[in-house]
Amino acid sequence: MRLSTKRTLTATAALLIAGSAASAACEDPIKVGVLHSLSGTMAISETTLKDTMELLITQQNAAGGLLDCEIEAVVVDPASDWPLFAEKARELLTVSEVDVIFGSWTSVSRKSALPVLEELNGLMFYPVQYEGEESSRNVFYTGAAPNQQAIPATDYFLEELGVEKFALLGTDYVYPRTTNNILEQYLLGKGIPKENIFVNYTPFGHSDWSTIVADVVELGADGSQVGVISTINGDANIGFYKELAAAGISADDIPVVAFSVGEEELSGLDTADLVGHLAAWNYFQSAESDANDEWVAAWKEAMGEDRVTNDPMEAHYIGFNMWVNAVTEAGTTDVDAVRAAMYGQEFPNLTGGTAVMLPNHHLAKPVLIGEITSDGQFDIISQTEEVPGDAWTDFLPESAVLVSDWKELECGMYNTETKTCVQLTSNY
Repeated sequence: MRLSTKRTLTATAALLIAGSAASAACEDPIKVGVLHSLSGTMAISETTLKDTMELLITQQNAAGGLLDCEIEAVVVDPASDWPLFAEKARELLTVSEVDVIFGSWTSVSRKSALPVLEELNGLMFYPVQYEGEESSRNVFYTGAAPNQQAIPATDYFLEELGVEKFALLGTDYVYPRTTNNILEQYLLGKGIPKENIFVNYTPFGHSDWSTIVADVVELGADGSQVGVISTINGDANIGFYKELAAAGISADDIPVVAFSVGEEELSGLDTADLVGHLAAWNYFQSAESDANDEWVAAWKEAMGEDRVTNDPMEAHYIGFNMWVNAVTEAGTTDVDAVRAAMYGQEFPNLTGGTAVMLPNHHLAKPVLIGEITSDGQFDIISQTEEVPGDAWTDFLPESAVLVSDWKELECGMYNTETKTCVQLTSNY
């Protein structure tokens, strides 16, 4: 694999090197790999993230590029085929020789790419909420950890809506299963009886929701307030929400809070019957800030008035700009140098605060809860201060003793009881 250090340009050298020498340093463009599904069940969510990266790169090039070089997007389509994410990651790093990768949505796709990233010392920015229980030296997690989405949303159900019985509905893969395992333990700790927690998993692309919705309705047959926590991913959400509407279920009857439904997913639905249902994210398009106004305007100008923004887009927005600043600070695209420069990076988020990159490769970000409105947007009804992302949950005993600190401890899985680094690679 090509050494990125050939584009190293120190501040001192920049003052001394003539323009011709500077252009020689840019013999090749700086290449950014874009690893998102453009076909298959996840295309409904991931295509927008490819478009986001291309817009961010276009904006950065218009501002002068990076290290006096043009940035080039190298786009591949892993086609919602999880093993293909590993193959495409290897192709990006060894054939296209990219300097960084922005990509993946599902946790199974991220975990597919992890061994390749660690083997080749590649760097990936992962922009989607996930289950935690992971910390790789080669990944920066710019989406929400459970304590930045799932736990606050559950608290909202308990404290604000008085939910007594919970239906944990998810797509059958690692993110929903691990998240629901955490939530089940959390709810038990809050005094919710096990029999009041209904857990169900369905395949990607699942379309027949009649039986499951009927089971959820039956939970409340005794008059208890039921709430649905949804980790359903991809186009299966369309069928789920349509079945809710067909069954005449409103948010007043059985509120749903979703962790994988945002503006992009709602743009393909008739939202009239979904008004009042909830989503928990770190960003909504309806956030009021000057930065968000500028970003939404730029997005619509480039993509069309009908195109919407969403949370994973903001995660790429933050991650890409932090990477640009880290590369500028390091004076190189070399992965090890950029990683060191990432710790403590700050960048304004689109909700008015400031995102901070922590030594555990997670961001500190606010938690927002929004109600679906009739136009497919969200009315923000709750927003916290910045919450530091936690790689290892406090609600599973085996994880509660673990911390991630790549800056000082140089370990993503450090046991605070034994004072040892359990392991450095992410094959857990």
